[in-house]
Amino acid sequence: MQDKTGRTLSFSQFISKVFNRYISILLEFEVFLLHLVSYIPSHHIRRFCYRVTGVTMGKGSTIHTGATFYDPRYVTLGDDTIVGENAVLDGRSPLTIGSHVDIASEVMIYNSEHDIESDTFAPRDGKVVIEDYVFIGPRAIILPGITIGKGAVVGAGAVVTKDVPPFAIVGGVPAKIIGERKNKNLHYKLGRARWFR
Repeated sequence: MQDKTGRTLSFSQFISKVFNRYISILLEFEVFLLHLVSYIPSHHIRRFCYRVTGVTMGKGSTIHTGATFYDPRYVTLGDDTIVGENAVLDGRSPLTIGSHVDIASEVMIYNSEHDIESDTFAPRDGKVVIEDYVFIGPRAIILPGITIGKGAVVGAGAVVTKDVPPFAIVGGVPAKIIGERKNKNLHYKLGRARWFR
């Protein structure tokens, strides 16, 4: 037996590859089912299903309709956090989202990407941490290995390729600091999620 690069595999390596492929197919099916669940117009049902598949969600947090997961097991949300419609939450490596975080619609958060210099185009993972009271505007993209500090603001359409300091306001492609959040004493609550979103 040979792998896709032509390398000869031992019997144990072959069995390991078959097992890993089977696990991968099961995960793909689970992710497909979660995508279907994401369109159920009930936060309670979606939250229950997300938690069953491994998403950790704090009190009062919700994920609006149309969410896409690549692996739900490593996605964690704190309390009172709202994720907007059609968000991508990549859990192939730890994705930790704090409390009172407002993530707008169509935000994409990735924690795995291909290494373009690798001979095999291998994946390269990096955990993403979004601290408390962060606001991420619509259609922003967060790349692997990023930490967004407490109270930071990511502008709409920004592509975040480097860590964002606490209370910084960033925008652009790639995202750069364009301002600073003046209020450093944040203690608000986001409130309830919309019923049918």
